[in-house]
Amino acid sequence: MENVFKILGWGAIVGALSVAMMTAFADAQGKWAAPASAKNTKNPVQKSDKLVAQAKKIFEQNCVACHGPKGLGDGPAGAALPVKPANWTSSEVQKETDGELFWKISEGRGPMPPWKTTLSENDRWAMVHFIRTFKK
Repeated sequence: MENVFKILGWGAIVGALSVAMMTAFADAQGKWAAPASAKNTKNPVQKSDKLVAQAKKIFEQNCVACHGPKGLGDGPAGAALPVKPANWTSSEVQKETDGELFWKISEGRGPMPPWKTTLSENDRWAMVHFIRTFKK
């Protein structure tokens, strides 16, 4: 085992364990559903072109690497993840309520980080409006 550490290095081993743990966590969780309490939460932020443009910048800085430029869940970083990023164009995503999407953005799961400590509440609601722009 000591030779494995020397050959691979600690970074590779920790990275592999992290991916394995994220996979196990997501598998154990099954389908990702927001709690019932989130379902009826209404988006308090009025949609506007300016707001969607603001959210697009957030998307380009934080989300595109995994969710891809067209929101298909096919970004280059997402390809390496054991749990594939959501396809925002899918009917499954688009049928979720604003409250459910907001909750998922806020809480994260597995390889998706919780954005509640990084993005303001207004920005997270703006992202919900932006995700709606991917509707087919």
